[in-house]
Formats: sequence, C-alpha cells, structure tokens
Amino acid sequence: MICPVTAMLELIGGKWKPIILYCIRSEKRRFGEIAARIPNISRKVLTEQLKELELDGLVVREQFKEIPPRVEYSLTELGKSLSPVLNEMEKWGSVYIKNRE
Repeated sequence: MICPVTAMLELIGGKWKPIILYCIRSEKRRFGEIAARIPNISRKVLTEQLKELELDGLVVREQFKEIPPRVEYSLTELGKSLSPVLNEMEKWGSVYIKNRE
C-alpha cells in the first residue's frame, strides 16, 4: 500500500512545484507573471515544471490564437483541491519566519 504523503509528494514535491501552485492558486496567470513572481526560477525550469504539473492533471495550459501568442495557466479541479494545503503551508511559513526574527 502506498503512503498518502508519498503519493502527494510525487505530484507536488520538489523545490518549485508548490511555489508555482501557490502562485496560480487564486487566478489564471501568464507565463511571464509566474516568472516575475518567482524570480529565482529559470525560464527553462519553470517551463519543465509547468509541463509536469499539466501532465499530472494539476494545471491547465490555455493557449489563445492571438498575435503575439498568449498562454494562461490555471489550476484544474484537482489542483484547486490543494488550496487548503497551500494555505496551511503559507500560515506555517509565516509563523516560522516570524519566530526566526
């Protein structure tokens, strides 16, 4: 039997995926907006991580037939179901940062 925490970490584990999900949890964002909100991630890594999140069914990539091309990323219903987890991570992180000061 697989551990539930292991199953979750297989989908959202790593350095960048939780941050990407947190960044788009409340609204659609364009690639450039995500990159601007996560300044330490390279464009190549952001692209790879977004593709993985899309393949895992957590993120939807919507491409518009416009010039210049426009692409927006948002959470699927499965991705949205992670919002409470991400919100709790935010709360915990805030307390941790405050206690370190």
